[in-house]
Amino acid sequence: MMTQIILAIIFVVMAIVILAGKGDWMIAGYNTASKEEKETVNVKRLRLILGILLLSISPLLFMLGDHSDKTTGLIFTGIVIVLTTVAVILANTWAKKK
Repeated sequence: MMTQIILAIIFVVMAIVILAGKGDWMIAGYNTASKEEKETVNVKRLRLILGILLLSISPLLFMLGDHSDKTTGLIFTGIVIVLTTVAVILANTWAKKK
């Protein structure tokens, strides 16, 4: 239970830093992209997508709680996979400059 609380707090702090515009260095792929590649990305939208993803996973960690049954873990994993998939799709479509 303590691990989930610590992870949830870390996710919330990371989301706040990213949404505040100070955490671009934490965005995997963006921080290592060349200047030309960075110009093709709407960084404000990318921050919003990743911030919302982190903020939506945080309460799930609290809800997971101390349940040790496999069903709860599978449901949690499924929700996280769906949220992450949606975030990746949005990051590669909506967050691109046209």
